[in-house]
Amino acid sequence: MPVADPECVISLNETVTPILPVPRLGRHFGLEHLFVKDESRLPTGSFKARGMAMAVTKAREFGIKKMAVPTAGNAGGALAAYAARAGIKSWVFMPEDTPAINKMECVQAGARTFVVNGLIDDCGKIVAQGEKEKDWFNVSTLKEPYRIEGKKTMGLELAEQFEWNLPDVILYPTGGGTGLIGMWKAFAELIELGWLEKSGLPRMVAVQASGCAPIVRAYDAGMRFAKPWEDAHTFAAGIRVPAAIGDFLILDAVRESGGFAIAVDDDVIEAARLRVARDEGLLLCPEGAATYAAYLAALADGRVRADERAVLFNCATGLKYPMPAAGEALDLANPA
Repeated sequence: MPVADPECVISLNETVTPILPVPRLGRHFGLEHLFVKDESRLPTGSFKARGMAMAVTKAREFGIKKMAVPTAGNAGGALAAYAARAGIKSWVFMPEDTPAINKMECVQAGARTFVVNGLIDDCGKIVAQGEKEKDWFNVSTLKEPYRIEGKKTMGLELAEQFEWNLPDVILYPTGGGTGLIGMWKAFAELIELGWLEKSGLPRMVAVQASGCAPIVRAYDAGMRFAKPWEDAHTFAAGIRVPAAIGDFLILDAVRESGGFAIAVDDDVIEAARLRVARDEGLLLCPEGAATYAAYLAALADGRVRADERAVLFNCATGLKYPMPAAGEALDLANPA
């Protein structure tokens, strides 16, 4: 990590997150090589802790006193927690329909927390204005250079956990896409160090919801840049990002790796979430469930084979997102 002064490190004792096999799910479909990378074990309950730990550390190193972020929920909670630990003031702006638990964790950690009548890009406009008028440091995705350095640790961990023989496919829930870009960066650095072979890199799969799929649309159209998605809607708030500033970096990584982008419907995501909970006792966040739904869709259309090692990213604890009624249908993975 690019830390010049170890005395400035801000940490909540981040840990390596586990790779969990899911054998009961696999048995339904004859799968033997399906794994979940469970980011819910990190401080603040999501993978956003990785990037914010690094961003706040560098902010402290540079003497920054005020930080602000637009968020779908988890990035705001992570900034609030790490900024509190560093003694830095924080401002968080989130859509008004952000889950209540995300709002409460920001407030409890002392962030000046505001709900916005709009989407995350509307929140981003407010932060950009405050950057000019209020002297906030803008911690938006890819607006500062260090969150991606924190996120790349996901790729470093995967390489170590798979004993330097990476999986065949990585399915990643993609809103702003920092994690996908960060992992691809980590793999490039490991190749440069001579610890990985370029021929052994995984296919990177960007997973989005069909109600907000700008990356999928750009991928399918062969475009390098994604047009903003109009009328974005999905209950998987973390991937409800109409316009990702790093769209071209996401698409470059997907294409360079031989991967693809795929969108799944909300009802299929919810069915996947219930199935994983009931079969494996693993309560995924909606965005994590989207990767399982996408995996099954890719199996069905042949873009992923059953004998390939595949890793699904669960990016946050499902405890932040109450489950629907137990009687809901399980249309997705409830084979006869």
